[in-house]
Amino acid sequence: MACADTDAHKGKLFAARHGIARVYADYRQMLDRENPDLVSVCTWHPLHAEMTIAAAARRPKAILCEKPMATSTGEAEAIMIACQRNGVKLAIGFQRRFLPAWVKARELVLGGAVGRPERVMHTRRTGLLNAASHGFDCMRYLLGDLAVEWVFAQVERKTDRYERSVRCEDCVGGHLRFEGGVQGSFQTDLVEEDKWALVQGSEGMVDFDDGWVRYLNAQTRGWREVKVGELDPMAAQAQELVDWIEGRVEHRNRAENGMWTMQMMMGAYESARCHEVVRLPMQTRVKPLDLMVESGQLLVERPGRYDVRSFLLGGEAMRLEV
Repeated sequence: MACADTDAHKGKLFAARHGIARVYADYRQMLDRENPDLVSVCTWHPLHAEMTIAAAARRPKAILCEKPMATSTGEAEAIMIACQRNGVKLAIGFQRRFLPAWVKARELVLGGAVGRPERVMHTRRTGLLNAASHGFDCMRYLLGDLAVEWVFAQVERKTDRYERSVRCEDCVGGHLRFEGGVQGSFQTDLVEEDKWALVQGSEGMVDFDDGWVRYLNAQTRGWREVKVGELDPMAAQAQELVDWIEGRVEHRNRAENGMWTMQMMMGAYESARCHEVVRLPMQTRVKPLDLMVESGQLLVERPGRYDVRSFLLGGEAMRLEV
């Protein structure tokens, strides 16, 4: 086992914490020397495309890339092509799909406990590409990974806000339509309450978070709590990757699901940029938020760049690096 980090000090700390013998400052050198069967890309998202494509070129059996898959649909597309071209299985790290509460909520929705799903709502903080990426993935997961037909959204960015060195919005809100007519709504940084998803059906509702589930319908006569167990989602995600390689299952976090989340997020930006309903899959492959800012369409009214993940920095430099 080996690891690589662009920050040598952090690489050594990580290796010591996890009992890893060999640490590299150059990840390509690590890939060439170690010839790994499995590669985990767990850097900040601006490096996901570069590192995943480089890893795919060395042809490991599988790659697990953290969420979000990339910073644009063009990058995500390039990642998928590189893995397909080299016969490499690719999963995206939406580990919450393995939490017992998420699994149970999905079972309730797909099992008909609330009748026909009609609406799903997501509210979260800390940016579209950060926590909201889990929320978008959650909505599709609960609905059986339905395709998304369109996105309609609005974006505000009056401060020079970044998230792990990636330009992000102050807030965003909008609507989605899933295949089959299910409507979705989402808000990011507009309310204090964090909710992965609330599903409303023709005969009831399902409400849940990472550690609990409740639902109501005509039979329950009010909210009914459902007991859920405990499980390490990271370990379960890794085990399913091994099972996928060995042909026992198909990974629930396969790259196609990560791409749908990218389409939903970038579609929200594109809707705000073009003032229109964006049909998915969208054709703009660069990040629409960057286009809006760099063209002057979204002007910073309160200048001063800041990063909502600056607390992750170490040492004295206080430099935000990918």
